[in-house]
Amino acid sequence: MIRIFSDPVCLEHRGPPGYPECPERLAAILDHLDPGWRHGGRGAPEGVEEAVAAVHDAAYLRRFERAVARGDLLLDSADNPLAAGSWRAAWAAAATAVAALDWSCGGSGRRAFAVVRPPGHHAERDRAMGFCFLNNAAVMAERARRHHGVGRVAIVDFDVHHGNGTQHAFEERDDVLYVSLHQYPFYPGTGARDEKGRGRGAGYTLNLPLPAGSGDAAYRTAFEESVLPAVRAFVPELLLLSAGFDAWRGDPLGGMRVSVEGFTEWSSLLAELAAEVTGGRLVSLLEGGYDVAALPTLAAAHVKGLTVAGV
Repeated sequence: MIRIFSDPVCLEHRGPPGYPECPERLAAILDHLDPGWRHGGRGAPEGVEEAVAAVHDAAYLRRFERAVARGDLLLDSADNPLAAGSWRAAWAAAATAVAALDWSCGGSGRRAFAVVRPPGHHAERDRAMGFCFLNNAAVMAERARRHHGVGRVAIVDFDVHHGNGTQHAFEERDDVLYVSLHQYPFYPGTGARDEKGRGRGAGYTLNLPLPAGSGDAAYRTAFEESVLPAVRAFVPELLLLSAGFDAWRGDPLGGMRVSVEGFTEWSSLLAELAAEVTGGRLVSLLEGGYDVAALPTLAAAHVKGLTVAGV
């Protein structure tokens, strides 16, 4: 079973003309996916504020809210333009991610795809970065640990950019495994292979940097030889995916060569892994992907993989 979660409030964040993280990304995906899969726009679940506060400093959240209220044009960098709806959209994305998580944790075999924006995996505890304001994946992981009593959470991030914010949120912990496949060297400059976590979290960060131009074969090897064995050995109770589609060969910001079939293939591998180790509990979360014309097909390929027969 898979359910799509979204919220129209996520469309309210908008940048200047030409800004690649645009509302049309979300609208294109939702227009394409089967309406029968959708579930969203029903209000924020209880406890969203606590989940966000566990990931982000209160001073940063106040600064973000006030910047939007003042009509500031940017937050922290030129990568993070602001509009009147930016605060509401960021919170709607986090709340929708939590709703998807709560539903998935409510029974075995429940897979969800949170189709939200703005994305989140670059957002640090105290600043916005790389189109991201609130770290939705980290919020879900904390919610799972604190609210649902999930002992171990694995996050697999296949966005073309390294998820610096998610890594930093958990790099000193052993209850969250963070695995990232990404183009390297590339923005944001983090994600080297020797970044493996610190202190109690040593060994619970796995970075798999890939050179520009990598395609289906390189990703398949990384999944089969590194990602799947690492997650299997960790034995998580929940699998979260930071699903970026900017490794697509036509993406204007990425430099990879992944095909539509590639996204389906590794989504199937991850769904099968979840069936094996988490009782099927899996939540996927939209991150990047900036070829608006291709995004509906890429997202549908991901959903197809997650609904592989027999899982």
